[in-house]
Amino acid sequence: RELCSVEGIEKKLALTIANFFRDSGPASKKKFVDQQLSKLNKVDGHVVTFWDKEYPSNLKKIYDPPPFLFVRGEFADEDSYSVAIVGTRDPSTYGIQMAERFAAELSKLGIPIVSGLARGIDTASHAATLKAGGRTIAVIGSGIDVIYPPENKELFERITEHGAVVSEFLMGAKPDAGNFPQRNRIISGISLGTIVVETGIEGGAMITASLALDQNRSVFAIPSAVSEKRKSGTNLLIKEGKAALTESIDDIITELQPQLKRLLHTQHEPPKKALPELTLFEQQLYDVLAEEPLHIDLISKRSGLTPSDALVQLLGMEFKGVVKQLRGKMFVRA
Repeated sequence: RELCSVEGIEKKLALTIANFFRDSGPASKKKFVDQQLSKLNKVDGHVVTFWDKEYPSNLKKIYDPPPFLFVRGEFADEDSYSVAIVGTRDPSTYGIQMAERFAAELSKLGIPIVSGLARGIDTASHAATLKAGGRTIAVIGSGIDVIYPPENKELFERITEHGAVVSEFLMGAKPDAGNFPQRNRIISGISLGTIVVETGIEGGAMITASLALDQNRSVFAIPSAVSEKRKSGTNLLIKEGKAALTESIDDIITELQPQLKRLLHTQHEPPKKALPELTLFEQQLYDVLAEEPLHIDLISKRSGLTPSDALVQLLGMEFKGVVKQLRGKMFVRA
């Protein structure tokens, strides 16, 4: 009855959970759980459930979110502004350059980059993000104690320090081919939008793009050369109207502007200038002044000071660098 009162748990699921240890072989099940937690502790990982505060907010909104995630590293509030970059495992030099460029430029705006840690475009995207000093999330198709591909071991460790490595698969799970389409829904689900860089028509990145569309997320495609038939998936996405033709990050920022508005405003908001110590009368005048020039008579009227007294105070404020005097006895905040 307690389980049924939890949002998202219906009677059938509640019974399955309640009977978990009462069914045959409870000792073996407890042993299995203990083994999983032991393996998790050995790699300094932790579990984040759907009901935890740190569970990615975007991922909660898809129709089939994983009930829990194994995580190495940490999620952060800014992950709600994430953008995914996916593509072929066998990219051209152009493809790598595009992945690196978009990852670096978005990272510099404070936008975390999500990808799958696979060879090719994924690896280039993660590495470029870290080089630019950004956050990146790797969603993998194996247990978080199984590093695949093995040559990405160093990259894997760096991601855990500047983002998170995430999986819904049990500890020790091998990177079986069937796992990757399933993990792709998490890549697109964590992100506001997905950028596709070079993929075959039947490539895994096309699956991610399709999942993103199903999740009502934006899809962006960087066009490939017409001669690159094996990597024409991006062109097909554009031709069919499933993805926005993307030539620069401006195309992405424009599309996602409503969701990114708060982040970009914070990023570009100029730091507030620290005021020097002001006297009571100076503070009174400063509160009256605005970004637009005001005449001394209007300043006097609004402050309650005589024009001569206001002028004396304003002169002192000019020396302190908080006021500018313009022609015709007009004053403005510095």
